[in-house]
Amino acid sequence: MKERLKTLLLVVLVLGSLVQSYVLIYRLPGSDSVVQSKDSYIRTEEMGPEEKPENLLYPDKMIIHLGEDKHTIFYPNDTFYNLVYNRLKGRTFDNFQRRMVGNIDWNKVRSENRGIELSFDSGIPVTLLQRVMQIVPDSLFSGESINKMWLYSVPGEAKVHVMFFSTKGDVVYEAVQADLTVQDVDQLVDFGFNWTPYTMVDGRYYVPNKKLNMVSTELPVGVYTIEQMQRSLFFDPSITRNIREKDGSEIYTDSKRSLQVDQGQHWISYTDPAAPPSGESSPGKDVLSAIDFVNQHGGWNGIYRLSKASESEERTLVKFQQYYGGYPILNTSGFQYGVMELDLQQGTVTSYERSLLYLESPALSKQMVTLSGGEELQAKLDAIAEESRIQNLEPAYLPIITGEGLLLKPVWAVELQNGSVRTLE
Repeated sequence: MKERLKTLLLVVLVLGSLVQSYVLIYRLPGSDSVVQSKDSYIRTEEMGPEEKPENLLYPDKMIIHLGEDKHTIFYPNDTFYNLVYNRLKGRTFDNFQRRMVGNIDWNKVRSENRGIELSFDSGIPVTLLQRVMQIVPDSLFSGESINKMWLYSVPGEAKVHVMFFSTKGDVVYEAVQADLTVQDVDQLVDFGFNWTPYTMVDGRYYVPNKKLNMVSTELPVGVYTIEQMQRSLFFDPSITRNIREKDGSEIYTDSKRSLQVDQGQHWISYTDPAAPPSGESSPGKDVLSAIDFVNQHGGWNGIYRLSKASESEERTLVKFQQYYGGYPILNTSGFQYGVMELDLQQGTVTSYERSLLYLESPALSKQMVTLSGGEELQAKLDAIAEESRIQNLEPAYLPIITGEGLLLKPVWAVELQNGSVRTLE
């Protein structure tokens, strides 16, 4: 009898041990599994905080059309920008009809009708926009990327027109059903009165009719170390070897992946040329993979916005633009800063570029700066336009390294047709 009890007790202990081991390895349903697939990203070095995709998806500017060819612009972090965007995110858009862009006189719509135009830079996949706005899934529309959303009312009509412009350039989708009234749009547009007036030039960019005030700020900076980046990006940093290049940069490699470091500019370029797994991909899914990668490999060192998600030859280039106080921080050839860029193939990151610098607080100094506007600014732009066509104009910060930290200098950023950017102080 004793032997049977001992045997039974031993069996219970063994079974209990097996159950405990299973729970430790796989955890309980609903919790994160310790065992991960070979394609998932594993958390390594924690440097910056994680970010939710929804917090990275918002327009680069909001153009308010007041009627009678009057306009103004709200930029991220403006009080009215946040108010208008939050209200639009709560509305539902459904029943999309495809139209040709050329069938509507948009210059007439812009000058004669009151409305709100949301700009999304080079475009945002609709599947991502659905994460922040109440857009009812549509088989045709959901596969698009849009660079502009335009809501407007026509005098004498009882409905609001809601248009989504495809990045392809020749197609626009109208949400026939939208729970917005003409009164709703009028109320939102009214926030633009008594704001800085803007004039459209050549149908491409807006110039303020008067000077614009911005704050020049100098901030202390921290620097991520090479050791931190190695622990973040390599599975086993102990097997990496260092190669010094003739230009002064250094390369760290484990014979598979490589990390190139520009010590002068504190800029890194990481590449992983491993063949991606076979499977379907899309810009929307690749953006989410890119966000997940940054969350797990360095984190976010400030406020960012998705500024690019372009697909070509089975690759997706994803770019995140850093902001300070509602304005973008420029990335220049003289000083690389203010962006994160990732290349993906079928959801796998093959390259990753970012700065090792990050801003700290409180500010070392602040000073109000006035940027030119009106005829003075237009004269400067006309001189530039004689050399190259101007595509866009926006206020921005030019980062400058100082002896104390990083100076964010207010400038006008002039984007040219060839993609280059010139600055006007």
